[in-house]
Amino acid sequence: MLYDSLLLVAVLIVSTALVRWRAGDAIDPGHGASHIAFQLYLLLVIYGFFGWFWTHGGQTLGMRAWRIQVRRTDGGSVTWGRAALRFLGALFSALALGAGFLWVLVDPKQRAWHDRISGTVLVQIS
Repeated sequence: MLYDSLLLVAVLIVSTALVRWRAGDAIDPGHGASHIAFQLYLLLVIYGFFGWFWTHGGQTLGMRAWRIQVRRTDGGSVTWGRAALRFLGALFSALALGAGFLWVLVDPKQRAWHDRISGTVLVQIS
């Protein structure tokens, strides 16, 4: 997760710089619709980050280091639709104080909520 966080922070810094460069003072931090739009933009950037990795090889940088891969339950590659469900499920899991992530401890197939929602599974690769 640390590997992914470092790369994601760099992507968010560049994404923020691009918006600030294009929009200038039009984005007023903490106030109004522009702030909400900016937050949604950052959420889409984060989804794009994870979605791209999940749909292009099934591994983020951190997943590569730990030799794990996300796949559909039938063994196929993750689609953008499933990536969206997985991302939204992970957000829901985080909002539920991490309960969705801890679900792997009681699930017979060791799947978190976001894996169950999206029809995905993590597999160990050699």
